Amino acid sequence: MKRSSAIRRAVLATAAVALAVTGCTAQAVGAGGSGGSGGSGGSDGKPPSSATASATAPATPAPSSPAPSASSPTASTPAPAPSAEALMKDGDENEQVRELQARLRQLDHFDRAPTGFYGTITAKAVTAFQEKRGLPGTGSVDGATWQRLLAVTKKPTADELKPSTTNELDTPDARCMTGRVLCISKESRTLAWMIDGEVVSSMDVRFGSENTPTREGVFLVDRKVRDDWSKLYHTPMPYAMYFSRGQAVHYSSDFAARGYNGGSHGCVNVRDRTKLAALFDQVKVGDKVVVHW
Repeated sequence: MKRSSAIRRAVLATAAVALAVTGCTAQAVGAGGSGGSGGSGGSDGKPPSSATASATAPATPAPSSPAPSASSPTASTPAPAPSAEALMKDGDENEQVRELQARLRQLDHFDRAPTGFYGTITAKAVTAFQEKRGLPGTGSVDGATWQRLLAVTKKPTADELKPSTTNELDTPDARCMTGRVLCISKESRTLAWMIDGEVVSSMDVRFGSENTPTREGVFLVDRKVRDDWSKLYHTPMPYAMYFSRGQAVHYSSDFAARGYNGGSHGCVNVRDRTKLAALFDQVKVGDKVVVHW
């Protein structure tokens, strides 16, 4: 009996030790936050150790960044000022552009008849005016540029806005002196619309390049197309008046923009759209066309 009692006490002591070890492991896992069955205290009911408390205590929130003061770079940097709005710019085509060109011509910044089309030549003229007057040379017309130009020029006359031609007319070819004729001179680079020897209207023209020359001779207008398109060169051909196997008199925005720096593919280019539109309405199929030097 004594021996049995001793054995029983030994077994109970071993079980107590095993339970104590298991409880510490579970508590440690629980304190670490990975799960377990332990409570908030230790296996013996004591408060957790300082190491455990520091692990479970909530983190102290970091102080928020102070708002920028009035003297900080962020607060003192002003928002960029909006750029000046352009009243006229490259690609515009209207009567105000025509007046701009006429006024620039009064100051010798624009050396051709006003066309009403704002291209590279007009942009260069505007830049020259701006730089001479101490304005930013943008090539576009803002309010400041326009007001300065108005102050140093006079209102253009009707002849200044729409002169008969920039290039001086050549002496008409003898074949142009009878009937209704589009008399086109390669020498003076002009087209004169003539009826019975009298010049009704005239305008500057441009011809084909060396590789695609405009044919010379006497022809007839065989068809007219108000809003035509070149299927071969994929370009617009407004107010086209055909006279020789695909060659035609027509308006050219490229001519209006670049002047004689470019050339056609054989057609007779006109840069004054308004004048050509009026001419288109007057010319009839069957009227004569004379292209000469």
